[in-house]
Amino acid sequence: MKKLVAEFIGTFTLVLFGCGAAVIAGADIGLTGISFAFGLALIGMAYGIGPVSGCHINPAVSLGAVAAGRMTIAEAIRYIAAQFAGGIVAAAVLLMIASGKVDYTVAENGLGQNGWGAGYLGEYNMTSAFVFEVVATFLFMVVILGATGKSAPASMAGLAIGLALVVIHLVGINVTGVSVNPARSFGPALFAGAHALSQVWLFIIAPVIGAVAAGLLFKSGMLDAD
Repeated sequence: MKKLVAEFIGTFTLVLFGCGAAVIAGADIGLTGISFAFGLALIGMAYGIGPVSGCHINPAVSLGAVAAGRMTIAEAIRYIAAQFAGGIVAAAVLLMIASGKVDYTVAENGLGQNGWGAGYLGEYNMTSAFVFEVVATFLFMVVILGATGKSAPASMAGLAIGLALVVIHLVGINVTGVSVNPARSFGPALFAGAHALSQVWLFIIAPVIGAVAAGLLFKSGMLDAD
């Protein structure tokens, strides 16, 4: 149970502060600030809950760990339930906070939801969004599995993983807002309206494909140094 509590808290923190940076402070800190908000939230949780649960805080990461042979599917399912719950509660809390500003509306200001197409940030098409999310999650999972391997310096894992998330955001915010994490996407989409929910499938499927592909590569021994 303590692992599930840790995963809930970790995902809650990532979504609240990452998406919160975009919704509440985006005009002041810009894309670079938002990118660091996501990365720093992950670094903090990696050292805070990593010793308890491994700090997956991402369903795609848990499934990638299954593919790599580092986790059972039964445990991954429990992790994923806690992660989605954390993302949903965080989005609800963020909505309550943001709604305290008199001129805020979800329709106008959003909730940090992911997306693509006309009217969304850089207006990239669905193909660009799908390719970015698959490739970015694949590379993110490579960093995670490599940094947490037995031969890697354990004290540096959280920093390496968090910085990888920063650079992914620096490149990809204009493309999709950056998901690489189905729980991060589903929570805000649930409250952001029908259009966000109609696009959330991509941010579930593409990250899973990327993470599982990386896991299988490590499972094959082609990248695993252990």
